[in-house]
Order: sequence, then C-alpha cells, then structure tokens
Amino acid sequence: MARIALASSASYVDDSELDLLRRAVGNLGHDVTVEVWDDDAVDWHDFALTVIRTTWDYTDHHDEFLAWTRRVPRLRNRSDVIAWNTHKTYLRDLARLGCPVIPTAWDVTDQDTLAKHAEAWGVDADATEWVVKPAVSAGSRDTARWTDTDDALTHSRALVESGRTAMLQPYVDSVDAHGETAVLFVGGELSHAVVKGAMLAPGEGIRDDRDSREKITPTTASDAQVDVARRALRAAGEALGGGLDLLYARVDLVAGPDGAPQVIELELTEPSLFLPYVDGAAERFASAVTSAVNSLGRV
Repeated sequence: MARIALASSASYVDDSELDLLRRAVGNLGHDVTVEVWDDDAVDWHDFALTVIRTTWDYTDHHDEFLAWTRRVPRLRNRSDVIAWNTHKTYLRDLARLGCPVIPTAWDVTDQDTLAKHAEAWGVDADATEWVVKPAVSAGSRDTARWTDTDDALTHSRALVESGRTAMLQPYVDSVDAHGETAVLFVGGELSHAVVKGAMLAPGEGIRDDRDSREKITPTTASDAQVDVARRALRAAGEALGGGLDLLYARVDLVAGPDGAPQVIELELTEPSLFLPYVDGAAERFASAVTSAVNSLGRV
C-alpha cells in the first residue's frame, strides 16, 4: 500500500470525478487522500505520488502554483511539463514541430495586424467569428466568441493592457455541428475519447457560467484523430527535450476547414478526464497510478 495525494483547490475538493478516482485508486489498496495544493500544513514528502487533479484556481496564482510544483517530490505530471503547458504559447512549439494546430495569433491589438493574420490564414476578417482568450486560463474563463472584429480587438487589447498574453483565433465552425473531440491517454496509452459540445455562443461576450452547457458524449476516436493526438504528445516531448513520463494527457481536437483534425488544446496540467462517462476509465487511471508508484519507489 502506498500513500497517494490527489491535489485539488479548496473549492473543488468535492468534485465527482475526483471522488470516483479516489475510490478507484483506493480499491487497489492505496491510502488515497485529497489535499489542497496551497495548504501549507501538507507535507508532500509523505506521499509516494502526488497527482495534480482539480487545482482549477491556479490561473489566479500562476507563479505560486509553479513554485509549488517545483517543491513537490514525485509529482505527476512533472513540474517542467506543467510550466510549459500552463501557458498556451506551447501551441507555437507544437506548430513549429509539425503538429496541426488551430491558427493562433498573439497580442493582436489593431485592425491591420488582424487583417494580415486573416489573409495568411485564408479567411475574411470581417466575415469571420473570432475567439479571444488569455494564454493562461482554465475552462472558458475570460474567453469569448465575437462576431465583430472591433469587439474582438477590444477584448484582446484589454488582456494585453492588463499584462496578460492574448490569443486570437478564427472560430472553427465545425464545433457548432460536431463539437470537440477529447482524446485521453493514461500511463502513455490511449484510454478513451469523448465529444464535448460547443461552449461559446456567438457574440455573448465574457461569461463565467458556461459549465452547465457542457454536454459530454463517449466516442471512439478515429485513426486520424489518434494519429494527430500522438503527434502532439511527441512534439511536446521534443519541445521539452526528452521523455515526458506522463501519467495523463488530454488532446482536444477540432475538424479544420478540410475536415482534418487540428489541435485546439493539449491538456497536461489539470484536465477533466471525463472518467464517469466511460466504463473502465477510472480503473485504467488507477492502474496507471500504481505503475507510477512502482516506478518511483514507495514511501
């Protein structure tokens, strides 16, 4: 038996997926507790493995969170992976290394720059819907879908002026009809996939109450989707200079204009894994936790 910590934030210790995972790992004979990541009373050296899960307040405490990851021994995913993955400029690395990603521009604050990007992407700037979001964010916080370029630029400028990195992307129309496909890996192996329904309504601005809209449906990822997901993970490894030893990974994909999969996000930090939606998914994750403990050596 090993002591396992599932790291959470104070507001999400009662998350249903977290409880399912705690029970699945406990059923394998481990002593599993949920611990709040910024609780100074926790001695992380007491655990054979700490698994980052529902630490969803980290975006408000990014520097502190990264410092915490560097202090925790036997952390999964690793601190260098977290530092790279919590800033969405990682998309530039994926694109540079040949992985198909959704077109993205950074810190766009004027019409001329937006028009140049639109031309490069082969879209009509005035007829295109735009998504603007900060590069450090979780869920759809501070994210909006705009039908008017002036609104998109106003949002992007506000993020830049507040000291944040702003992302601007053309909205992918296929999401409205087909959603996003999340491809999940545990212990380096393909585990399951789900389809996530569209979250952003056109022109509604910034909202923090979209979670109730999320519709999740189990699916079987296509060969093309699995191939792109694996390419994203290989590119991540190359960007970080070697093997990542990932306990978990989620690759979110959309269908581009030609129908081919594109990466919209690579989630290696604290993603929802949609374990309740797929039979056996929690048990596969629990087995991967045991393998990670065995590879690290028990405390």
